Amino acid sequence: MRRKEKEITDTAEIEQIIKQARVCRLGLVDGSEPYVVPVCFGYEKNAFYFHCAPEGRKIELIKKNNRVCVGIEADVEVINAENLCGWSIKYRSVIGVGRAHILEDEEDKIHGLAVIMWQFGEKRPNIEFEKTDRTAVVRIDIENITGKKSGY
Repeated sequence: MRRKEKEITDTAEIEQIIKQARVCRLGLVDGSEPYVVPVCFGYEKNAFYFHCAPEGRKIELIKKNNRVCVGIEADVEVINAENLCGWSIKYRSVIGVGRAHILEDEEDKIHGLAVIMWQFGEKRPNIEFEKTDRTAVVRIDIENITGKKSGY
């Protein structure tokens, strides 16, 4: 990171940013083009989980290239100023890079869906086995994660 004074090195602070977020931006590779899409997610033990339709652009891109990037921001506030150069943004953010895996095992899928629901505060999610076959659940194993903050 170029601006070391903005880097977040405390793992607990990075996880706190992740835990307060509800949406992340998922970056995928589409041939020679990037593709970024917001997804609801859950986080547990250095892995992100999200769900989607079992077919579609996200799933097809993951099957072709499972290298992904996840971006999250929290506590975003625009700092106004009288002149244009004085404007700024106060924020905390996390970027993670890893590999996405489409889960096939029913127990793994149910666990992934539970992690997503825990992210939203659900204490005891009730997930029906028969509905998981109509849903793709993806786990992203994070290989590198960084945090950054400005204005804090």
